[in-house]
Amino acid sequence: MICAALMEAVRCWSLRAEEDAVISPAPVNPASVSLPQHRGTAAAYQLTAGVGRAFFFKMSVFGPVVKIHPVVLASICDSYERRNEGASRVIGTILGTIDKHSIEVTNCFSVPHNESEDEVAVDMEFAKNMYELHKRVSPTEVIIGWYATGFDITEHSVLIHEYYSREATNPIHLTVDTALQSGKMNIRAYVSAQMGVPGKTVGVMFTPLSVKYIYYDTERIGVDLLQRTRVTPSRTKGLTSDLSQVGSAASRIQDMLTTVLAYIEDVLSGKVTADNSVGRFLMDLVNKVPTITAEDFENMLNSNINDLLMVTYLSNLTQAQIALNEKLVLL
Repeated sequence: MICAALMEAVRCWSLRAEEDAVISPAPVNPASVSLPQHRGTAAAYQLTAGVGRAFFFKMSVFGPVVKIHPVVLASICDSYERRNEGASRVIGTILGTIDKHSIEVTNCFSVPHNESEDEVAVDMEFAKNMYELHKRVSPTEVIIGWYATGFDITEHSVLIHEYYSREATNPIHLTVDTALQSGKMNIRAYVSAQMGVPGKTVGVMFTPLSVKYIYYDTERIGVDLLQRTRVTPSRTKGLTSDLSQVGSAASRIQDMLTTVLAYIEDVLSGKVTADNSVGRFLMDLVNKVPTITAEDFENMLNSNINDLLMVTYLSNLTQAQIALNEKLVLL
């Protein structure tokens, strides 16, 4: 299941997530939630009889853009596969950075919880301790909301969202359909807002946000590897060597240069109308190429390859020496 979920995440990586919210008339009780009742290390929110209601409208997307990194989806899928027996979903805290127009989700961790028909218990102490540990490694990452696996927003989501509202200003709620209920991994982000008449019927409205997928250069390696597993019957693919990666990168560059040259020749011959924006991009690309002779470039490349081979040789030698030392100690 985790492989199918990750494959679906990679398949839709270049597509924008569908942002239509789900209309759900399920009654919830946000106005009558009792204060947390500690039970051991978990804090339980008790649902009582109330008149609140949560609304999920199909409406236009407003607010900041949520940018999600692939490591976040991989971590969510992994926590879903490792969930406790009988658990229908998993929840967790999402970390990242916030600027004026976007929210970047760069990390997450799962939080133990238990759910029943009328109660949800969340281990708040565990969540706080995990966040403190994350701050030591990445002090720039802050709590920006929480995630839950599943296709819909449940009545318990309002209670959990209330807790995260005390940890972050206007937190986001991320839903990931790891079970592929709609045939693909739907990934949606929401923000909540109170609605209703003060002192009367009060509800919570979840409105969708735009979701985009971004990655660092180091994350691109893993995404490309997952994409290659889609075309293999066994759904597995081994890591390629450094030399193979250099060769494939050179082949891609050659293909792109062939496409650019074909376009330029068509423009010069009058077959294609010239595009000024494309011309500016090509001029910028040409200006970035350093002026160097073929002989100097070859010498520089050979020197770098020799350095790489030397480092590889020394690392292998060190690894063999450590393994030999361990065997001698055991004698």
